[in-house]
Amino acid sequence: MTSAAEVLRELVSINSVNPDLVPGAAGEVEIAAFCTKWLEARGFEVHRLEERKGRPSIVGIARGRGGGRSLMFNGHIDTVTLAGYDGDPLLPKIEEGKIFGRGSFDMKSGVAAMMVAAARAAKQGLSGDILVACVADEEYASTGTAEVARHFKVDGAVVTEPSHLELTLAHKGFVWFDVVIEGRAAHGSRPDIGIDAITKAGHFLVALEAHGLKLLAGKGHPVLRTGSVHASIIKGGEELSSYPASCRISIERRTIPGETGDSVEEELTAILDGIARAVPDFRYRMERGLERVPFEAKTDEPIVACVRKHATEALGRAPKIRGEPFWTDCAILKEAGIPSLLFGADGAGAHAATEWASIESVEMLSRILERTAVEFCA
Repeated sequence: MTSAAEVLRELVSINSVNPDLVPGAAGEVEIAAFCTKWLEARGFEVHRLEERKGRPSIVGIARGRGGGRSLMFNGHIDTVTLAGYDGDPLLPKIEEGKIFGRGSFDMKSGVAAMMVAAARAAKQGLSGDILVACVADEEYASTGTAEVARHFKVDGAVVTEPSHLELTLAHKGFVWFDVVIEGRAAHGSRPDIGIDAITKAGHFLVALEAHGLKLLAGKGHPVLRTGSVHASIIKGGEELSSYPASCRISIERRTIPGETGDSVEEELTAILDGIARAVPDFRYRMERGLERVPFEAKTDEPIVACVRKHATEALGRAPKIRGEPFWTDCAILKEAGIPSLLFGADGAGAHAATEWASIESVEMLSRILERTAVEFCA
């Protein structure tokens, strides 16, 4: 059978830049067609999900005999931009045991490994079903996994984002807010009637920095440590000769288990109300944007124990347990009631000018996933 490294080379050569990140980019259509053809050729029942036109996710199912647990391997097929890559980002280059190219690490390495693992496991006459979910749009809004989770329910899942062959059992979430500080427009020569929204916003920015430092000094989570907050974008004013009527500050708050969009809104409201009581003419409104919840897996979940067992056997040692500061599709699967964890290949350069995956780790990942599927679905 084709090796995982060979499949990875094919995947890297296909342009699948997310068009929500780069307007007009290729998206997932071509790579979804490749995954469909590959899975169908190996006897998988293939489903195409495409609620957003031109943004397909592919789910291949190897049906078991019945009576066993079902398992999903999940990996995203979109990438970030090709711009700024050092060399040809779509030319998979092999040097010193590494495959270079855009998406080689994040995360076509995991997609290749899970496809080959599922195909090999399916030949062993399992009782349970194996699902291979090649999903769209993880790099922007994760609409692909959200759509898959609405249509398919399984007993366990492994998201094959790169993790250096370590088990990721927790990661942070995030919530976005826009805080609009309201002033009063006037000619620059009329301080008697103008209210400068930008200088009023300065009071909030100082308070936000102090709040961020307080968060970092807190007790936090045993693996993820603490949440954080920062001002990402600030917009205000029309021209030099006018008092600005408003100033919009876009904020990202990274969250840990136990923190929610509601709890973050309460803490920001307390800060803003305190400023309003102390600063004359300080007025604001707040708008909540995208929220993604944090993730934490139970260590005694059968899928976690199964992956840990086979990773230990393959590595000759127990794999490290880790948490991630970034968000992943594991959180969507958990919200859908699917126990999951993140486990992927080794390499470096996600979103960077040079990106690579270790061939040895990709092949080892595939073997661990195959053995996990055989035991979990038996």
